[in-house]
Amino acid sequence: MPVTGEYVPSPSRRAADQVELFERTDGAEGNTMGGVPIVVVTMLGASSGKVRKTPLMRVEHDGAYALFASKGGAPEHPTWYRNLLAHPDVEVQDGAQRHDYRVREVHDDERSAWWERGTAVWPAYDEYQAKTDRLIPVLVAERSS
Repeated sequence: MPVTGEYVPSPSRRAADQVELFERTDGAEGNTMGGVPIVVVTMLGASSGKVRKTPLMRVEHDGAYALFASKGGAPEHPTWYRNLLAHPDVEVQDGAQRHDYRVREVHDDERSAWWERGTAVWPAYDEYQAKTDRLIPVLVAERSS
């Protein structure tokens, strides 16, 4: 089920500009953050119901993507985390490919396996976890049928 509705760009100018460039070029440009590949996740806002888009590190395994709600180790979760809990049906754009996914939060051994995959891509996740008292949530997006 595609995510539809009125799109409201991120209040972060950097994120909004990156999403615009990434989508306009089918992922040929604006496709990295800190030299690491990204995907763009399209979701509905938890309160507004408006379409939101965020660039996140590309952590892929067997066709599923991990989404790390790190917010750089801030004491609070990123806004998009709440959005995904409220509306778990999303679109993930990886390069020119766009597909529908359903997101779920992972825990225990499954979280540990995804955390290891994530830190292999973006080692700073370990630093972010050390900076905060909260357990950084890990969500997994799996293809919808």
